[in-house]
Amino acid sequence: MGARTKARKRALDLLFEAEQRRVDPVTLLDERVAVPVTPAPLPEYTAQLVRGVVAHLGQIDDALTTYAKDWPLDRMPAVDRNLLRVSAFELLFNDEVPDKVAIAEGVALATELSTDESPKFVNGLLGGTLLRKQFSMF
Repeated sequence: MGARTKARKRALDLLFEAEQRRVDPVTLLDERVAVPVTPAPLPEYTAQLVRGVVAHLGQIDDALTTYAKDWPLDRMPAVDRNLLRVSAFELLFNDEVPDKVAIAEGVALATELSTDESPKFVNGLLGGTLLRKQFSMF
């Protein structure tokens, strides 16, 4: 597993945990940087992703809500919702990551961590609708 792949998974873990515990993701991130809970320190890219998702959460959620037809955010599994946020951040706001990579990484996380239907849903939303519509939104 590559360094950025690990960083994405750690960002997803932090966003998911923060949502479940109803705490601010950046506060949780700062706590984990100050007092790590694993032997490996959090990658810098994990911090960039968490901070980026939080900074653009309104726009990201608006995009996901607009193009996830018949699937409001609160109906999505929490894992899917947060991995879509990470991937959408990379698609919409991080020019250093090629779109195909952001989509492939989102689908891979869905395959590893979510339901059997999630990879297809994530791929369709990120690779189809959201990608085609992203520039008309911003």
